[in-house]
Amino acid sequence: QVQLVESGGGLVQAGGSLRLSCAASGRTFRSATMGWFRQVPGKEREFVAGIRWTSSSTLYRDSVKGRFTISRDNAKNTLYLQMNSLKSEDTAVYYCAAATGVVVTTVNEYDYDYWGQGTQVTVSS
Repeated sequence: QVQLVESGGGLVQAGGSLRLSCAASGRTFRSATMGWFRQVPGKEREFVAGIRWTSSSTLYRDSVKGRFTISRDNAKNTLYLQMNSLKSEDTAVYYCAAATGVVVTTVNEYDYDYWGQGTQVTVSS
């Protein structure tokens, strides 16, 4: 079983940066594929970035490529999302998620079986 707790969200001006963290508990974290998703009220949750347990493979949605970086520290059981050059359209609740049954990065939210409670990111223009 995996438990996930996000932190690091907040209010930032456009062009600024934030780093989200996701503290994970549970032995299966180290072998899980991890991902970040986001959701705006009234819209579907969307994939932002994913990383394999070896950190050798990452995947990003096109709109965040070159601005966001996903990373993980398996020794600390922590997942990160460094967000630079933030835009107003990045405003959303951000969720970290763990896919314990897959070995590749995946954009499909239904592959992820554990979710955090979410952290709000608001980018003012």
